[in-house]
Amino acid sequence: MLVMGAVVVPVSAAARPRIPAPAPAVLTPVTASTLDEAYAANRANAAEAAGMAADHGDRTRAAADRAMADPSRHFLSFDGRGSGQAVEIFGDLAHADHVAVLVPGSDTTLETYGRFRAGALALHDRLGPGTAVVAWLGYETPGTVSTTVMTTGRAEEAAPRLKGFIRELRGVVGRSAHLSLLCHSYGTVVCGRAAQGLDVEDIALLGSPGTGADSAAALHTSARVWAARGADDWVANVPHASADLFGTTIGFGTDPVSPAFGAHVFAAGDGGHSDYFKPGSVSLDNLARIVLGDTSEVTRA
Repeated sequence: MLVMGAVVVPVSAAARPRIPAPAPAVLTPVTASTLDEAYAANRANAAEAAGMAADHGDRTRAAADRAMADPSRHFLSFDGRGSGQAVEIFGDLAHADHVAVLVPGSDTTLETYGRFRAGALALHDRLGPGTAVVAWLGYETPGTVSTTVMTTGRAEEAAPRLKGFIRELRGVVGRSAHLSLLCHSYGTVVCGRAAQGLDVEDIALLGSPGTGADSAAALHTSARVWAARGADDWVANVPHASADLFGTTIGFGTDPVSPAFGAHVFAAGDGGHSDYFKPGSVSLDNLARIVLGDTSEVTRA
């Protein structure tokens, strides 16, 4: 029954009419001095997308797009087509000394973006001044109940985009800024695929089903690799293995919090799969310490 559901759900979703939306705004490469122009162009694009979604009769998408067009929002990119993609900035990116990039897992779309955004806001509030947080919904995430969530296909498509984004981001914030990549759930598979040669200081894997690599060393990154799992996270029950099935690899291999993987494992408290950025949580405090470079203060599991 579970396998049948995994097949039926994606097919049904694919059969839905696509919500009309404009092509993304055409922008010159973003620099510290052109951030405001990019923010304004993407807000305008979101407003246009909201109007088109409303005319199409999709009030849920129209409301999501409309919220993103608010003058207080700062997007480096926005694409209202399909399930939607967006990259939002919290804080003064041009002058930040410490920057965290959040990569979400399955079922993150423009309609569900609010929960992802809440985590980014909570982290930025915890970090304080002189920092910035980037909510990077830069790929089409798989559905939690789907065949795609069990394979690396979406991650392989997303990884070059994430690598390109980090290169562009480094051009904005400069060489001296401390960059951290915080990856959740299926987002850890994306980060695993993108890790090699990535210009970041830290990579944190949260609630990971596996990265597709057998060890932290196999990620081929100079970044410190961290991993955590809350005590009530259901992903602990996911088989951390991989197998070839009809030419496709199913599963993601070694558990990143296991000693065999070799990551720096830190405490995440009693939280569940969606609680890593919960205000006041052990995991949020430790993530803030990692982003700020206070690694000696990180509490270990």
